[in-house]
Amino acid sequence: MAASVPRFGRELLNKIRQWPALHPYWTLTLAALAALVPFLTKPFNIDDPLFIWTARQIQAHPGNPYGFEVNWYGTMMPMAVVTKNPPLTCYYLALAAKILGWGETGLHAAFLLPALAAIWGTYRLARRLCQWPLLAALITLFTPVFLISATTVMCDVSMLAFWVWGMVLWLEGMEENHSWELTAAGLLIGLAVLTKYFGACLIPLLAAYSLIDQRRLGWWAVRLLIPLVMLYFYQLATVLLYGHPLFASATDYAVTVKGHYAFSRIAVFLAGLTFTGGCLSVVFFFTPLLWRTRLMAAFAATAILLVSVVLVAGTVTAKQNWLRASTGPFAEVQVVFWAIGGIWVLLLTMAEMVEWRNKQSWLLGLWVLGTFLFTAFLNWVTNGRSLLPMAPAVGILLVRRLERGVLVGRQYWPRGVMICLAAGAALALLTARADFQLAAAVRQSAQQVWARYGTATKQLWFQGHWGFQYYMEAWGASALDLAHSPLRTGDALAIPANNTNLLPPRPEVIASRETLAVAGPRLLTTMNQTLGAGFYASVWGPLPFAFGRVPPEVVFVYVFGPLPPASAPGSQ
Repeated sequence: MAASVPRFGRELLNKIRQWPALHPYWTLTLAALAALVPFLTKPFNIDDPLFIWTARQIQAHPGNPYGFEVNWYGTMMPMAVVTKNPPLTCYYLALAAKILGWGETGLHAAFLLPALAAIWGTYRLARRLCQWPLLAALITLFTPVFLISATTVMCDVSMLAFWVWGMVLWLEGMEENHSWELTAAGLLIGLAVLTKYFGACLIPLLAAYSLIDQRRLGWWAVRLLIPLVMLYFYQLATVLLYGHPLFASATDYAVTVKGHYAFSRIAVFLAGLTFTGGCLSVVFFFTPLLWRTRLMAAFAATAILLVSVVLVAGTVTAKQNWLRASTGPFAEVQVVFWAIGGIWVLLLTMAEMVEWRNKQSWLLGLWVLGTFLFTAFLNWVTNGRSLLPMAPAVGILLVRRLERGVLVGRQYWPRGVMICLAAGAALALLTARADFQLAAAVRQSAQQVWARYGTATKQLWFQGHWGFQYYMEAWGASALDLAHSPLRTGDALAIPANNTNLLPPRPEVIASRETLAVAGPRLLTTMNQTLGAGFYASVWGPLPFAFGRVPPEVVFVYVFGPLPPASAPGSQ
């Protein structure tokens, strides 16, 4: 009897170990829920309000999603001019709100579905491209860029879900010659485009893959016209509704804003590296398992030297020097560290393309390199959300590299793989938690301003946008229109320091000023100019997230005295 107990225990342990491989979709579902459910109460922040306001408009006027005005840049403007995303996610939000209400928990719960769909699709795609698809999907899940993006109600993860499932059906349709799968893939690609315009990049990517595979054009190419037709009719509808094509407007915006900030190409390239390395930091943790020690040491030394030179050149030539404006401790060290991580990602990609040179390698390589080039050089600014589409490809590339090591006789260390995955997951969860705490601090600061000044002054105005605007308006304050809002004696104006589109009032019109501060994340943050963290926009800093002593969320509240006759609201 005594001998049977240990045997039973070993059998139970073996069953537990085998369960994830036998039930991969359940494993991924439980892992994703464990990672995302703790953030269901996350307050809305950054561009979340734009999607929510559009969803409210859709509930009232389903055929006119952008038929309202919003003060997002300091004055009232048509939403069709402000928004740079198509409306499919907003329709999903409108439907979810009908069922679950407009609260944070309900809407975040609704967005668990696209997050799960993206991870399930990554697993299904990885089954065709590597031998350990479960590991590839878990690596994708536990990247900072995925967890942060999945805790918003913006369009990025939804687009990724359509992207990977469109790719799954396309590859299966091409290999098994199923026309219905190719047609379905074309429809999913079209839905990806109508979720976020970047989804259109899937059209040339799959066209290149198919040409490499077939060596000629075929009927498969007709299916790639489906998303183009869908985009054409969307463009036509927006011209009829709003007088201009919204897709073209988004392209023009990217060019205009990028020219306005005028960062040097060196600085832009450096930001692309740091964001790639940080947003996909799990690659850095796996590096010791991917390369031989001597090669890794030689490359690391070369990379440190190269990045240091680029760092100096970038900060000297940039017209707007965000690095020197970042006074946080070790900002330069963090830039070098994550830039090297970005180089590891690109090296992993190029090694795959050079060593294997098959259609799968070209698909993954073009996927990663295309996303990197778009994010760093074509998008209006470098940000983590734009890098999200490459996460599944990087996860698959990483696993393929591990598998190749086994094929050439390198020792496979299962415990090492788990340690690297756990380390990457820990950092990803910490960054998601920091972003959650930042959003909570923004909401609390708005609540604090309203509690103190909402009824104590004639009119409470505010500047700033993102989550601060959403909650200030929800409690009854008004966004200051710099061109039309009438400021009067006794009015109050709240201006959050860590925000955008701010114009402080002239000192001579201020009767009193108070500074309110709310503690946010402590040692890690995703958006703070002082530390150089700019996950949502690299104009905030060259890092997707930064370690250091994080300043509190500060709001300056001005109470106005008698105003000079010709004073303009918010004028300096």
